[in-house]
Amino acid sequence: MKKFNKITVLLLVIGINLGTSVMFSQNSNFQIYLCFGQSNMEGQGDIEEQDKSVDSRFLMMQSTNCPNLERTTGNWYAATPPLSQCWSGLSPSDYFGRTMVEKLPDSIKVGVINVAIGGCDIRLFDKDIYQDFDTTYNEKWFTDKIEAYGGNPYQRLIELAKLAQKDGVIKGILLHQGETNTGNSDWPLYVQKVYNNILQDLSLNANEVPLLAGEVVHENQNGKCASMNAIIGTLPQVIPTAHIISSDGCGVTSDDVHFNSEGYRELGKRYALKMLSILGY
Repeated sequence: MKKFNKITVLLLVIGINLGTSVMFSQNSNFQIYLCFGQSNMEGQGDIEEQDKSVDSRFLMMQSTNCPNLERTTGNWYAATPPLSQCWSGLSPSDYFGRTMVEKLPDSIKVGVINVAIGGCDIRLFDKDIYQDFDTTYNEKWFTDKIEAYGGNPYQRLIELAKLAQKDGVIKGILLHQGETNTGNSDWPLYVQKVYNNILQDLSLNANEVPLLAGEVVHENQNGKCASMNAIIGTLPQVIPTAHIISSDGCGVTSDDVHFNSEGYRELGKRYALKMLSILGY
């Protein structure tokens, strides 16, 4: 049996202690959730007076530089909307976080990172082919949104998530996307690739980090993309840790594509209640 001298043993002890301090540098009571998608995740709801105050335990990491909000990319702020682009509105992530901190023990904080681009194809988040989808709409409003994320929204999401992992623990991923991919039966496979890439790039375990995917506006509410819900509903067949969040009955706007403020509040609450049940609350 190989003998260890005192210096070797001391170095081993120091190494173990250093590893332990790194391992526990994250605050397990700071739950972090990654949010991504297109315009409904970006947020199109009017920000009303009731939305302007927020529990101090609910935070957001700014995903774009927003001089109008006095926020800088990569910093934590009180989760006062908007939570994604500088001029966006209320989104599901708002009342997801609010409901989470309302229901969780007082010792737990919740942080969200929201990277969303109105009008985008899900493949804009595919790190291998995203450049084929950065001109889905070859118009300034669309390209400006992508440029705000440094030209690569997926990479921005990963960079911010890695920063957040220094502070807390990623517990889940929220997706709302599908309108632009309406009718594409390969959508679940596209989502599967993005989800697996996120897990791999952030060293996460699927069993510990579920994917919550929201439905689009329903047919009974004249949803223009309602047929996509049947495809969204098949997501758990390719991602066993995926959960579908119903949007049935959530208020919508006159364009029959986006939810209104009331609808976003309800949809966000539904995301939270599903996540809470997964966590055992």
